[in-house]
Amino acid sequence: MNVTAKIRARRAEARTRRAVTRAIEQAATPSMRHELITLAQTQQVNWR
Repeated sequence: MNVTAKIRARRAEARTRRAVTRAIEQAATPSMRHELITLAQTQQVNWR
């Protein structure tokens, strides 16, 4: 993978992390928040 591709991949991961964090913070109910956190954890990525 070249340098440009690595930078793009990092930026995409950062966008995804921000979107997931925003969704968790704005979840309508605690159960929805828990579900989002569970889904993020199953992806094995440190979202928050």
